[in-house]
Amino acid sequence: MRIAILSDIHSNLAALEAVIRKMDDLGISTAWCLGDIVGYGPFPNECLEIVRTRCSLVVTGNHDSGVVGVTPVDDFNEFGLRAIYWTRGAITAEHLEYLRGLPLSETYESSTLVHASPFEPSKWHYLHSVRGTAKNFHAFATRLCFIGHTHVPVVNGEDGTVNRFTAKGRYIINVGSVGQPRDGNPAAAFGVYDSDSGHYESVRVPYAIEKTAEAIVRAGLPEHLARRLYQGT
Repeated sequence: MRIAILSDIHSNLAALEAVIRKMDDLGISTAWCLGDIVGYGPFPNECLEIVRTRCSLVVTGNHDSGVVGVTPVDDFNEFGLRAIYWTRGAITAEHLEYLRGLPLSETYESSTLVHASPFEPSKWHYLHSVRGTAKNFHAFATRLCFIGHTHVPVVNGEDGTVNRFTAKGRYIINVGSVGQPRDGNPAAAFGVYDSDSGHYESVRVPYAIEKTAEAIVRAGLPEHLARRLYQGT
């Protein structure tokens, strides 16, 4: 079974719709979401509707948690904080309740799903370095752990290898960001895992950035959040 693994959608409807179209083109019907469905972008309800319809496993992210008041707002930068407050005023009661019910982590067969890190997932650690990532392998028992949070796609092996994946070994895999990539490539990113063959690949999908950027400005959200989409930063 091939599974699309999405993370950090951040209320970017145009990017999410492009990813869904790519999934359909690839014949992938099963999807997992690693959190941060909302935050930064102007379409929280629309993105939540799609995630609730298309994703069979979903975990919470720090922005999701911030919107429902679990993660303190002091943990967010000025742009994230303004988006948190805006989202609280825009999101429906039904979707707010859905976010409240999301778990910090999920396990399915050989895979662990968590937004930031398997070690202390509620503290939202950033796994930027190989050394920092290596310290997290003790925190999960499965062969694979899928994460997001940094918005940068990367595969880290337990043996210290980077971006070299085989059907054997243990890995922490960052699938990147659907709605706000930060690796210099503005195309939406997600992962595809084949549970039968054990193969994993990162997929990039161009989308109509201007649709989201213009909607951000119209909503009164910080213009910085619109500009960075074009830059992939």
